[in-house]
Amino acid sequence: MAKILVVDDDPVIQLTIRRVLEQAGHAVVVAQDGQKAFSKFRAEDFDLLVLDIFMPGMDGLETMRLILKQRPDVPIIMTSGRPQTPGSIPEPDYLTMAMKLGAVSALPKPFKPATLLALVADGLASASRAAGHSKPGPDAISNS
Repeated sequence: MAKILVVDDDPVIQLTIRRVLEQAGHAVVVAQDGQKAFSKFRAEDFDLLVLDIFMPGMDGLETMRLILKQRPDVPIIMTSGRPQTPGSIPEPDYLTMAMKLGAVSALPKPFKPATLLALVADGLASASRAAGHSKPGPDAISNS
């Protein structure tokens, strides 16, 4: 299957994503922040990234920018658990912003494992099609 870099500063979320992806047969590497993620990305070849937006130090949007500058074809799924609470000062929709900046998908937390796996399959299939492969894998999800 695919080699996936999972970046999240929350150890519970990181472990959850890792287990779901490993049970689906993927090889998973984890990083706790954007700087460590970028370092690992430069040292290894990944098929896809799952990247949290809000982390200490270098946030996910900056990390995504640097990664896409190095390798614009790598699919990135952005995650965020930032709640929108009634009565609070409205914040920008960071997941939509991430999609406009190059993420292939957005995954709000909390999420269902099936949703994560569907987004990963779709991201890998779209990367495969973009690379010129004519036949998507058996786990590919069609957008038609």
